[in-house]
Parts: sequence; C-alpha cells; structure tokens
Amino acid sequence: MALFNRVTKAAISPQDDSATVKAAAGGMYTNYGTSNAGEASIGHYYSYISGDARNRAMGVSTISRSRDLLASVVACTPLEMYQTRWNEMTMDEEEIEIAPRSWLKQPDPQLSYSAFMAWLFDDLFFFGRAFLWVSSRTADGYPATFTRLPAAMVNTLDMVGPVFAYGTSKQIFFQGAEIPYEDVVQFISPIQGILYQSPQIVATSLALEQARLRNATSSIPAGILKQTSGEPLDAAGLAELASSFNAARMSNQTAALNQYVDWQPSGTDPSKMLLSEAADFQAKEAARLCNVPFFLAGLDIGSYSYTSNQGAREDLYVFGARAYMNCIAETFSMQVPKGSNVRFDIDDYLSEILETEMDDMDEMPMPMPTNQNQGVSQ
Repeated sequence: MALFNRVTKAAISPQDDSATVKAAAGGMYTNYGTSNAGEASIGHYYSYISGDARNRAMGVSTISRSRDLLASVVACTPLEMYQTRWNEMTMDEEEIEIAPRSWLKQPDPQLSYSAFMAWLFDDLFFFGRAFLWVSSRTADGYPATFTRLPAAMVNTLDMVGPVFAYGTSKQIFFQGAEIPYEDVVQFISPIQGILYQSPQIVATSLALEQARLRNATSSIPAGILKQTSGEPLDAAGLAELASSFNAARMSNQTAALNQYVDWQPSGTDPSKMLLSEAADFQAKEAARLCNVPFFLAGLDIGSYSYTSNQGAREDLYVFGARAYMNCIAETFSMQVPKGSNVRFDIDDYLSEILETEMDDMDEMPMPMPTNQNQGVSQ
C-alpha cells in the first residue's frame, strides 16, 4: 500500500483553554426554538442504553467477534490532519500532513481515544449512523470536544429509516426532547446497520443456540411418548403429559413412566444433537452479514489459507473496516477549517504490523549449517 508524501510539522496544535467556549446552548448559538430539556439530559449516563436489539445481536458469537475485530482496527488507528496541493512537477495532487487539532488525540475528555472510537464504530455497525454532541467549541467556532449520544436513544422525526442515506436530520430528539441539530455531528454509514439488514439471521442464530443448549442439557435423548393401553388421552392430556415429561427430562437423569406409556428414543446420533452443521452454516451467514472473511471469524474454509498475518489484517481492513473508517474521517473533515482534512493513518498501522512480523522473523534462531560431506567415506 503506497504511503502518502508527508511534511512533518508540529505534533499537536496549541489550544488555549481560555479560548474554549461551551457548546451552542452555552453561548455559541442563540436559541433555536427548542427547550433545553434534551440538552440537560446529555451526560446523565445512568439513563443511557445500548438498545435491546443490539444486545441480542451481541449474543451471537460470530457477530460479537466480527464487531470486536472491526472495532480493533478503528480504535487502534490514529487520526491525522492533512492538506492537498497541486504539484506541477508530477502533475498530481500531493498530501501534506499538518498539525492536528487537539481533539484528534482525545475527542472526549472523559474517554480514551480507543474507547471513544470503538463505540462510535459500534453505532455505525449496528444502527448505520452515529451521533456526537459538540460539548465545547474553540473561539473560532469549531468543535473542541465531543460526547457520544447512543444511537439507540436518538430519534429523528424527519428521517425514520431503516435507510438514513438521504442527508442529515434537522429534527433530532434525545431521550424524548429535541436538541439543536447544529450541535450534533451526524455520521451516516455507507453500509446499512446490520440490525436492519437481516433481523432473521440474528433471531435464527439465537433460536439455534437455545436448541443446542436444550439438547446439551439433558442426558435423555429426544423421542416420542406413545400411549400403549388404557383410555386414550385427548389433545390436552397428551400436551400436558409431554410438557411434564420434557420438564423432568431437562432436570433429571432418570424418568419414570407407568405401564400405559412407552418411551421411544429418536435414535439421533449424539453428535447431531448439538446441530453442528446448522450452527456452522448459521455462523457463516452471520459473517456474511458483518462483511468479515470466514477465516477471521474462526470458521472453516477448507484448504484455503493465508501465509501471513499481514495479508489477513489487510483483508480485515479492506473488506470490513475501510468503509466505516472513511465515513468517520470524512465526517470529521467537515468539522475542521476549510482546506484541511482528517484521515486515519492506516499506512502507519499496517507498517507497524509488518515491522513487528519482521522483528519476529529476525529473532527466530537460524538453522545450523549442515556438513555436505557428512556420511561420505574419505
């Protein structure tokens, strides 16, 4: 991957704390016709939620692993600022690294960079959009700090979804109260949130895990209860008999029946009781939903394999994380002075991985030279 031409300048742009002013409600903007009830609820973390649908999806192991893998790329890659200029010698644009704004190192003063970026990605991944509240601004009016608003708690009356790729909302409600949209940075993901793409995959995966748990819990295999004699039971009686027997089967090693009822095991292979093939297929469906290569999700892909971690991590970035990272960088570029841009230093991220692998290879013991004349009579 080609590295950009860079001119290194100051590492951090100076920021005078006295120049930092409160967000719009504190004096940057005038009242927009909305009450401050929504703004007052920002920062009351005890009332924050991630959403039931998101929490259920995280109960699927493949989705959880895919989310963590992609979040690790976003969280571990630093942001930087640059400008472009036309090079008449090469007849091409070149990118020049410039001193970044201080918030690029820590957007939220209460969170580390990695935690902040991982959860910003989390909203994009599950909901297809994310929201940051501008908690303070510098004297020039640009953001100085942010705080994340959980996407599960944000409603937009002028945009109901599940596709939000039409523009930014002008009617944003947080915890039931409207907040000034001018102080909200809205990230619109190029990929629809997985909660809206296929709820059936999440529901099927969870139902499959419940079936596997049920089969693994009882030592008595599945089967059929058959009445052999006596007065025939009606439908309600048969249902009650099956329900009580199943409850006993799940909690006891021994079952008891009278002379009128016979138990006929299904004879299913114990290995099939855990539904391994179905679980593997469903895990691959979840990996497809998350745009993560099968081998990175720990799934069998046959004889196909990678020869280096470098190639695997590049695939994770190219096929999975890149679209989200471009969305984040391009949206942040709208929050800096015109002519400046924000990007992830992915070249540095991949170079560090490559350098680590090279160092590991250098530390490997060299093979001892062999005597080519050994075993040959003189």
